[in-house]
Amino acid sequence: MKKLSSGTVHKLPADFQKALLASASVRTLWEDITPLARSEWICWVTSGAKAETRGIRITKAVSKMKGGMRRPCCFAGCPHR
Repeated sequence: MKKLSSGTVHKLPADFQKALLASASVRTLWEDITPLARSEWICWVTSGAKAETRGIRITKAVSKMKGGMRRPCCFAGCPHR
């Protein structure tokens, strides 16, 4: 399996990476955005308290990136910077 780039402070989790790799357009966008933007996506996906929430966020993230969104919307940003 190809390995995608991680963020500045967050490593890309395997479940999120698998979802990103499923779409060529999302893979391209992921590698084009900044490491800070990647960290924000990872932080947003992993900050959900329940596994169910994380799954929903992974699906939404992929959908939003397919539409060209480069950062998570309505997210204050990664507090771990």
